[in-house]
Amino acid sequence: MNEDRAVRYHRLRRRSAIVSTLLCAAGLSALLASGGAGRLAAWSAGFGGRAAAAGIVAALLAGAWEIVSLPIAFHRNFLLDRKYGLSSETPRTWLGDHLKALAIGLPLTAAAAAAVYGSMGTWPEWWWLVDTGLFAAVAVVFARFAPIVLMPLFYRFQPLERDALRDRLLTVSTRAGIPVLGVFEWGLGEKTTRANAALVGMGRTRRIIVSDTLLKDYSDDEIEVILAHELSHHVHHDLWSGLAVETLIVGASLVAANAAAVWLGPRFGVARVSDVAGLPLLVLAGGAVSVLLTPLANAWSRHNERRADRFALELTERPAPFISAMRRLAVQNLAEERPSRPALWFFHTHPTIEERIASARAFKS
Repeated sequence: MNEDRAVRYHRLRRRSAIVSTLLCAAGLSALLASGGAGRLAAWSAGFGGRAAAAGIVAALLAGAWEIVSLPIAFHRNFLLDRKYGLSSETPRTWLGDHLKALAIGLPLTAAAAAAVYGSMGTWPEWWWLVDTGLFAAVAVVFARFAPIVLMPLFYRFQPLERDALRDRLLTVSTRAGIPVLGVFEWGLGEKTTRANAALVGMGRTRRIIVSDTLLKDYSDDEIEVILAHELSHHVHHDLWSGLAVETLIVGASLVAANAAAVWLGPRFGVARVSDVAGLPLLVLAGGAVSVLLTPLANAWSRHNERRADRFALELTERPAPFISAMRRLAVQNLAEERPSRPALWFFHTHPTIEERIASARAFKS
């Protein structure tokens, strides 16, 4: 693997993400300091109550940010991937998917803002706790129904036609004690050269998906051990523990947003926490705490990934295919082998490839 190539790719992606974050923070700060947020809130108040006004303001701000950040998103998610051989889609396809995501995201953003400001009026002292619980409930719904509602909007799925491999994957899932709806081929190759497999959904919507790029080049042994890794996340309830960590981070972010509105709001003409003019301040304070706590979520994710690797090796007893699969995935997906400490803390949800291979070698010996 050309390590320098992977390092350059990830460095450029991180720089783009940092620039995007700082630009968004600067725009919100300018809007707040100039009084533009107050004027926008006063204008939107004519369309309904506080919750409706908050939803309108949030949708307008999110839409404006999408327009401003489109060149950055196109560079980070399309041009860089195309330059480094990770994209197989056309600009038109990328833009179409981006617009689909926007069509889904804008109403959700508006609804979230309306829910937050609506709860402020009903529970002024405990709104942040109510909204933390609401976030958790919505996240569970998305985890359950995303595979059958959202993912088909962006990817093609069809039942896996390789009978021997399908039966093998169903057998290993049964051995792990995880019932699944079925095994599906995931049309990932239409958009990227990356390879992947996953176990998505919860309960009756749980299903195995294997990318066509994985089916094309990997052995059945390698695919089985990759799936066994994914099974571990369901065996050990990593979806629930990850949701718990994310919920704690959301709760901390909302507490910080409330404190910022109380302490700093009057300086910007925001008289009450429930004043829609303070929406940019809430986003800035909550976003800052969320970024600061990102290493916590990533550390927990890496812990779960290490355990999933061990589970896959114990379930299949196939360290050699595991090692070969990790090496090939690292090359194909352009993984960063030796990220810096800050990069690992803030951007990596998985252990390094070197660490994962070393663990498999230790298991083998």
